[in-house]
Amino acid sequence: MMNTLIIDDEPLALDVLETYIGQIPQLNLVAKCSNALEANELLRAHAIDLIFLDIQMPQVSGVDFIKTLQHPPLFIFTTAYSNYALEGFELNAIDYLLKPISINRFMKAVNKALEQFELRKREEESDHEPHEGDGKEFFFVKADKKLVKIKYDEILYIEGLKDYVIIRLEQGRVVTLQTMKSLEEKLPVDKFKRIHRSYIVSIDKIKAVDGTSVDVMEKGQIKQLPIGKNYRDEILEIVNQNKL
Repeated sequence: MMNTLIIDDEPLALDVLETYIGQIPQLNLVAKCSNALEANELLRAHAIDLIFLDIQMPQVSGVDFIKTLQHPPLFIFTTAYSNYALEGFELNAIDYLLKPISINRFMKAVNKALEQFELRKREEESDHEPHEGDGKEFFFVKADKKLVKIKYDEILYIEGLKDYVIIRLEQGRVVTLQTMKSLEEKLPVDKFKRIHRSYIVSIDKIKAVDGTSVDVMEKGQIKQLPIGKNYRDEILEIVNQNKL
């Protein structure tokens, strides 16, 4: 169940969203308000998981309000103006709903929010300490509406793409809704190494290393993966420990 807040200065918009929320069992409407200042007090008083937020409001806009929050809940922008879409997604909005909002479009946005909410919950519940190999040779991830078995020794590297990761295998790839951080914490540290904000590599699959990249063999060709400057010392330390 997601605790939900509506922020909109239009009474009709408040009523429409309240009606829609009432039809979704996974949503619990905690409150609705007409401006950002009132919303700020509500966020202090209640645990809110999802905000439906108008952009053009008096005093403080929806965009500016989100920027004031150090740890904002998930949020979906609702507006009559399409020209704010890019800025909305740059702020990591779950979705951007143009008024008048249909129930079908509303449900699509809510489903995105529910997926992201479950992902956050799994991250919070996971053990954040790195672990050595525990004898397991595989794990499962959700992909294409199935649980797909991934063998550690078949992974070449893992590539991050916003809220998804692409697991590159010796044969094919698997795309799953996951963050790099959450996946990294579940991988055995003796088998995999983060080398960049967007890449985790299988240590066994490394063919060569220099100061800026790691080479792996993918589909018979060398694939160069960049080494981020914050990870360079750690990957070079692995090389030095195993250098003849």
